[in-house]
Amino acid sequence: MAMLLLSQHSLSFLPIYTTTTTLRKSYFRPQIISCSSSKPSPPSHRTSRRDLILLGLSSSLPIILPSPGSHAEEEEVKMASVVDEINAYTYMYPLELPSQNFVFKWVESRKPERYSSAAPLSPDARLRIVSERIDIIDNLVISVAIGPPNFQIIKSKDKSSWTAKEIADSVLSDKSALRVTSSQRMAESSVLDVHCSEIDGEPYWYYEYLVRRSPTKTVQASNLYRHNVASTVERDGFLYTLNASTLSKEWDKMGPALEKTVASFRLLPSTDNYVPPYKDPWRFW
Repeated sequence: MAMLLLSQHSLSFLPIYTTTTTLRKSYFRPQIISCSSSKPSPPSHRTSRRDLILLGLSSSLPIILPSPGSHAEEEEVKMASVVDEINAYTYMYPLELPSQNFVFKWVESRKPERYSSAAPLSPDARLRIVSERIDIIDNLVISVAIGPPNFQIIKSKDKSSWTAKEIADSVLSDKSALRVTSSQRMAESSVLDVHCSEIDGEPYWYYEYLVRRSPTKTVQASNLYRHNVASTVERDGFLYTLNASTLSKEWDKMGPALEKTVASFRLLPSTDNYVPPYKDPWRFW
């Protein structure tokens, strides 16, 4: 399998990778920023899978990147990319930490599927997981979920005025399998940092948070949480969220690679295989 060793300067032809090398310094700052954005013009043609592969988004090509804020020779991360044509997005996920001789053990627990047939994250079925991969041995989860904004939390219909804190609270209020209120769901989590960045004319909201509940059945210590980072972007009236998490005690080791994954998340131009979330909401196959 082909492999590339890329420096920060050699990534200019791959737009989704350009900001990952400084992620810890810029993406999760403790501040709330409102992004202004304008709706991009519709593409003049639909993108083919060949176009995506030529852009370097093929999942068959691992890439080695330096970890955020570190020297490449000390903390390289071997990563591969995912393209979901059904929901029209892409991201990169870590395969290996060569300097630590560590190999991730990912299993694709949920293959990409349309919103109408996806598994709900809460009893009201607003937020649904459309794809997921897990590393059971190392207790890592990367998932993509889609759901409508919660306008009880986001007061404005104008997304140019939305803040990353509002987006984080909106997503987290729907992210619970328990039959509790939105405020109770939000209380389970503690948002640490938020940030907004405009990419290709669209705001991407980034946030880092802890889940207060014990992440495993065997460990009940009150000071052990699940550490999460996420990126959310809006399209067609729905929020697309990539979330990556690990146990809090493993964050120093796993966190930089998960931050890279979140920073690489991008919506893609639609192909003939794209199914918008609002299409055939009754369909479950």
